[in-house]
Amino acid sequence: MKYLIVGLGNIGEEYQNTRHNIGFKILDALAGASNISFSDKRYGAVAEMKHAGRTFILLKPSTFMNLSGKAVQYWMQKEKIPIDKVLILVDDLALPVGKIRLRAKGSDAGHNGLKNINQVLGRQDYARLRFGIGDDFPQGYQIDHVLGKWSREEEKILPERIDLCIDIVKAFAMIGVHRTMSQFNSK
Repeated sequence: MKYLIVGLGNIGEEYQNTRHNIGFKILDALAGASNISFSDKRYGAVAEMKHAGRTFILLKPSTFMNLSGKAVQYWMQKEKIPIDKVLILVDDLALPVGKIRLRAKGSDAGHNGLKNINQVLGRQDYARLRFGIGDDFPQGYQIDHVLGKWSREEEKILPERIDLCIDIVKAFAMIGVHRTMSQFNSK
């Protein structure tokens, strides 16, 4: 069985370690823990990982956040992965920093990456793992917050929360989205 795990983010040095790139950061940690590396392929950096008889295609789109749907659609078609085997890792302003929520489907909640995926795929019934980046910023400074670097305090909690995300990704493939939600959404 194949699964497409997509970490949303923006390519380029200036975006590394920003809140908006948490999807890339989670996939980098997953690849590192599995001793695999990414290769530049069409529409993104891709790595293939095996776990408990399942194949994970890890994708960090190179299309920039606002055009993520193109990469998701291409790799779904190329690898023949159905929508119920797709998981998108994304930052979420509406959740406190480090809070994690797995959803089986949902709206884009104003997130441009999800908005584009919804438009390109013509649906929104795919799983998404939302990673809270908080909304502690003055009015009018949302973009600065989202594209800003993690604070020292925030960085202290990231390793443990990213490890939890890795567990969630694996559980998604092993026990399905609904059982994974029940097991992890309260943590």
